Amino acid sequence: MRSILEESMLETRSMPLENRPRLPRIPLSKRNRVVVRALNPMMVTYLEASRDLCKTDSILFGAALAVCRIIGAKLPMAGRATQQSSAIPAWRKRIEDRIAKARALIGRLTSFRSGNNRPLEWRLLGQILVCPAEYHAETNGAHR
Repeated sequence: MRSILEESMLETRSMPLENRPRLPRIPLSKRNRVVVRALNPMMVTYLEASRDLCKTDSILFGAALAVCRIIGAKLPMAGRATQQSSAIPAWRKRIEDRIAKARALIGRLTSFRSGNNRPLEWRLLGQILVCPAEYHAETNGAHR
């Protein structure tokens, strides 16, 4: 138990705050309380040697990380900053897709207007004339 505590504190001492894993909430079971009570006396020596707030924070986070490891709680592997920034909202993706389709359609129509009368362009023009609702922007805000 002491080796896991020391390893966790060493690991978090050099880790930037934004790269620390997000710790899960653990239930207040008898087993978990026993683990916390066993680690409390071990932490006294580390906390007494702590001289600044940053070191105290890394000690406390290391102890919490050690508790999670001892009880077997699942921890994320990567830092939480990289996970959150990569998420694109669904509404934004839908809007960007519609803009890309509209730009492609405008390019093809411009090509047709400038004299490119290939059969593919004729078929596109026929689709627009037959089913115009698919190619026009909705103005009432309703979704399809």
